[in-house]
Amino acid sequence: MARSRNYVQCDVFSRDAARGNALAVVLDADGLSDEDMATFARWTNLAETTFVFPPSSADADYRVRIFTPNREMPFAGHPTLGTCMAWLHNGGQPASPVVVRQECVVGVVDVQVAGDMPAFVAPPTRILDMADAVRDDHLAALGIDESALVHAVELDNGPRWRVFELSDAAQVLAVNSSRVAWPRYQAIGLIGKHAPDHECDYEVRMLAPSSGLPEDPITGSLNAALGHWLQQLGRLGATTTVAQGTSIGRSGRVTMTVDADRRLLVGGHVALLITGTVTM
Repeated sequence: MARSRNYVQCDVFSRDAARGNALAVVLDADGLSDEDMATFARWTNLAETTFVFPPSSADADYRVRIFTPNREMPFAGHPTLGTCMAWLHNGGQPASPVVVRQECVVGVVDVQVAGDMPAFVAPPTRILDMADAVRDDHLAALGIDESALVHAVELDNGPRWRVFELSDAAQVLAVNSSRVAWPRYQAIGLIGKHAPDHECDYEVRMLAPSSGLPEDPITGSLNAALGHWLQQLGRLGATTTVAQGTSIGRSGRVTMTVDADRRLLVGGHVALLITGTVTM
């Protein structure tokens, strides 16, 4: 039988409300079936919709399931931060006052909540070589001249990303996202350096998302994978700031820092725009 459940819609990874990545959060989701959640996620038609349950792990404060309009995700960054802040707003009480521990398919993810914005501890990332044939196919599909390519690499932190580093941010912004689409092309990351006087260090784009949009506005899980890769290359500063969503009218900002234990923290602002209930 349908019942009223607490509901939050928030905007993640932007200081400017409604310029980040939108997220729907259904709290008190116990009793919902897989089909119930998939149907509601298709209805919201946002990049992701999350559903919060009591934890199954003694190490976690709550458990979350993350759905796009087309499939369930093992992990995603902006849903992690948005769900955490929605859960706290709804009266969630973490075991620690400074860390919320979120259980998802990839395991328990720590979210630091003591600073001016939440930041999650990036899950481990496997760094893999990209096959030459895959690289060449993607460059041709995207219309990228090989002279603009700095690196091509595959990164896996739950989602799997085919990442292309281009010579600069302008090259990243010049790519036409309509040239590739899911499912023929899956989870393509582009990254390029900004000029030293820019407020951000890198420009990032994520093309061919499973939500059916030409590109994802701001992608925490991709930036988490990129952060681990940059860290391995010795190119991650004390604080690294990434811009994303520029080409589609968003002002996404993702902050990467490394803590005293050498853990990568991925943070961003969260604004709660709609709070209320939904009957499901």
